[in-house]
Amino acid sequence: MIKSVEFLEFPYFKENNGDLVVAEEQSREVPFSIARIFNVRAQKGDVRGEHAHRLCTQILICTNGAIEVSCDDSSATQVYVLDQPNYGLLIKPGIWTKQKYLEDNTVLTALCDRHFEENDYIHNYYDFKVYCETQKHVK
Repeated sequence: MIKSVEFLEFPYFKENNGDLVVAEEQSREVPFSIARIFNVRAQKGDVRGEHAHRLCTQILICTNGAIEVSCDDSSATQVYVLDQPNYGLLIKPGIWTKQKYLEDNTVLTALCDRHFEENDYIHNYYDFKVYCETQKHVK
């Protein structure tokens, strides 16, 4: 499962008066229809996330600042750094993520393939481990 986490590169256009980054749904970069977009702004040292999803696929993009993203599939952990607005991290269901904000006023943008559903979230790490074990037996 940890191998399902991957970096995506978005088209990036640097111009004299600013930069432009493009993300289009159902493209090579965004392989799903976007149902929800949200932004999180946090300060250096803040930790967010610390949950997994049962069904939702997300792309995490750091549009300002820098974020260390820890991804865990219950048997392996991989750490990624997002610090460029034209790179995103594709996170499929069943991956526990934690984001540590590395700079003040860092902004994370998340693109999701599902609307908010409280029962899709796994907030407790022990429950996540149990969920992963049950999924191994379902497949």
